[in-house]
Amino acid sequence: MINKELFQFLADLKDNNHKDWFTDNKKVYQQHQETVKGLFIEIQDQLNHTDQIEAHKLYRIYRDVRFSKDKTPYKTWFSGYLSRLKPALRGGYYLHLEDGKSMIGGGFYAPNKEDLKRIRDEFTFGDDEIRGIINDTTFKKYFGTLEGEGVKTAPKGFDKNDPAIEFIRKKQFYAMRHFTNDEVMSENFVEEVVKTYQALRPFFDYMSNVLTTDLNGESII
Repeated sequence: MINKELFQFLADLKDNNHKDWFTDNKKVYQQHQETVKGLFIEIQDQLNHTDQIEAHKLYRIYRDVRFSKDKTPYKTWFSGYLSRLKPALRGGYYLHLEDGKSMIGGGFYAPNKEDLKRIRDEFTFGDDEIRGIINDTTFKKYFGTLEGEGVKTAPKGFDKNDPAIEFIRKKQFYAMRHFTNDEVMSENFVEEVVKTYQALRPFFDYMSNVLTTDLNGESII
């Protein structure tokens, strides 16, 4: 579904990131946008065989430059996400198409303070389960490791010597897999996307259980 013309458009946009060029090429952009929308619909349909997807959303190409030193008006990629059915299912799947820098994955990029506190509290009770998930051969094959920014030492109220401190100090929890242009344009790309997202399920299931129960394991939904 994705062709070389889409990546060429994004490369050209990167070299001509201004309103006049984009206006002249807006119809081309809209054609590629429809292609990406179709990709998301197909992925959602496939995922719903094994998961429950609430919705998908394609991000706008227009950049918010109000607080940025970079004033270029357009993103040079297509991206969006698929959200799982809340409140029982947590986590979201992300897809990013960019010339030479495509990637897919998902997780918890900006958990609110209540969810972040609950996750960290769970880690203090033990990190065997999360370690088992990210050290599993399938997880490592697709993603390598669990990513995400964190504080330098320990969050307030947590022991810097806790055995699970490498997880406790995180503020984000996500995993990504990178693709070449040729891989994205291959006929089995959707299949690879779905398989990659399915490799996140043990992580999502664990986090969903944490975020829908209290510290005693009782449901809060």
